[in-house]
Amino acid sequence: MSGHSKWATIKRKKGATDAARGKVFTKLIREIVTAARIGGGDATGNPRLRKAIADAKAEQMPADNIKRAVQRGTGEIDGASYDEVLYEGTGPGGTLFLAEGMTDNRNRTVAELRKIFERHNGVLGSSGTAQWAFDRLGAITLDKATVSEDALMEAAISAGAEDYRDEGEVWTVYTPTDQLDKVVTALEASKLTLVSSKLSFVPKNKKLLSGRDAEVALGLAEALDDHDDVQNVFSDLDIPEEELIRISAAS
Repeated sequence: MSGHSKWATIKRKKGATDAARGKVFTKLIREIVTAARIGGGDATGNPRLRKAIADAKAEQMPADNIKRAVQRGTGEIDGASYDEVLYEGTGPGGTLFLAEGMTDNRNRTVAELRKIFERHNGVLGSSGTAQWAFDRLGAITLDKATVSEDALMEAAISAGAEDYRDEGEVWTVYTPTDQLDKVVTALEASKLTLVSSKLSFVPKNKKLLSGRDAEVALGLAEALDDHDDVQNVFSDLDIPEEELIRISAAS
């Protein structure tokens, strides 16, 4: 979702608020709870939990918060249990959206997301509305300032990556879903610093937007991403750099 990814970079440069940080913690805790519930509380044998804990530490989450989240997932202490969900919809200019989430109340979440789509000239659809337009892949991002293309190619391709792309300030390496952990391990062994790694929905084709459609579609992406029950937002939206700068200056 290159348009939204670039927009997120611009926003980060403006600095995070305490409220935004709190939302990040909420999403990270849900991922830890769910990972521990599905794969157990031992991070050494649970790659998903290991990554969730690493992400939480990268955001400077206190160790006690992490420990309690793991214990909630394993049932050692009481707490909400979350269902993993995937919502699909359409946005301005025929754009397609996927919102991956975790919720303890499906009826509440679907009602709230439907309103978000409606407020941004979109429609929350049924299963199959958007997923057909995406490939399910592992996605690993690395900072271009610290990783050369030659080093990336040598490490990634030999480890089993399918492709890599230049996406502005980062490289993104794509892998088959079952090879994500293997490629991450190989890149780290090559002393390459990773920004993030996750299973992702990658659009087969992108829709270029500008003007009002671009503004509203970005608003939809932001509103979905800001919802507590949404962990990841994917779209085939693409917006030129100059448009993003214009919209950023006006906001």
